[in-house]
Amino acid sequence: MDAALTPFVGRCTTAVLGGLLALGSASVFAQNYPAKTVRIVVPFAAGGPADLFARFEAQRLSEALGQSFVVDNRPGAGSIIGTDIAAKSPPDGYTLLMMSNTHTVNESLVPKKPFTLMKDFVAVAPVNYSDLLMVVHPSVPAKSVKEFIALAKAKPRGMNYASSGTGTPYHMAGELFKAMAGIDVVHVPHKGSAEARTSVVSGQVEMMTDAITTMAPIAKSGRVRALATTGKKRSDVMPGTPTVAESGVPGYEAVIWLGIMAPAGTPKPVVDRLNAEMTKIAARPDVKKNWQDQGAVPMVMSPGEFERYMNDDIAKWAKIVKLSGARPDQ
Repeated sequence: MDAALTPFVGRCTTAVLGGLLALGSASVFAQNYPAKTVRIVVPFAAGGPADLFARFEAQRLSEALGQSFVVDNRPGAGSIIGTDIAAKSPPDGYTLLMMSNTHTVNESLVPKKPFTLMKDFVAVAPVNYSDLLMVVHPSVPAKSVKEFIALAKAKPRGMNYASSGTGTPYHMAGELFKAMAGIDVVHVPHKGSAEARTSVVSGQVEMMTDAITTMAPIAKSGRVRALATTGKKRSDVMPGTPTVAESGVPGYEAVIWLGIMAPAGTPKPVVDRLNAEMTKIAARPDVKKNWQDQGAVPMVMSPGEFERYMNDDIAKWAKIVKLSGARPDQ
């Protein structure tokens, strides 16, 4: 061998061996993972869909992996406080983030956050999605989506709709509906879903798009009138209620979905193991039945597929945020 090449070959050999040792170390780490309690940060208040499904997932991951998975609720600032805590945690697989499409909306709605979702986190796996239910107070004369659109066009900015707050999936569902239906109804943000729900039930606000799991019983009781569901197909929870898309707004779809991410730098073997276990959970017949009864549908994707899904969602909602002129302080 040429003497001049000897140092170069030596450096290459060292680099290759170092890479193999690191890969082997990561694999061993993943095989022994988890060796202690895993924290799932939920940046939303207790009792909501993210909290409930995080606890559901935590229990089953604990059973499958033999270590405790615990939920740590850190609500505030539209999910930003808890998400920042997770972003700054060690990337060792022992801190995870339960996130939703609130996070993909916030990428354009709150550009000056202390983190960037797709830079400071890695995708692990989606959990599920749930349709929303569009309802009106019984005093509103519209009996269908088409009639509501006609009513809104006849009274520009003369009608309103409630949401649980600016940037939430319920707000964005309303703004998407406005854009696609060509109407202008006034957004009335509230401090949470319960408050918004009270407003529409009492008639203070005329329309709302809410989680089907909580709004369906209210609609069935007659306290509000269901106009449509927001998914691609009719919901098993309310099969007699048409979708928005089949009610005069073709292509409309707005759901609330949940997923798990981890701080950037979390070892890939750990991410892959968590994804595999969550995929097994989603495939269990008892889990499918439990979620179906609540109006939730399992989502199964590889980490790479979930990353692409989120990037597409970020782009989708960025257009609606820009069109609506929404700001986080509204």
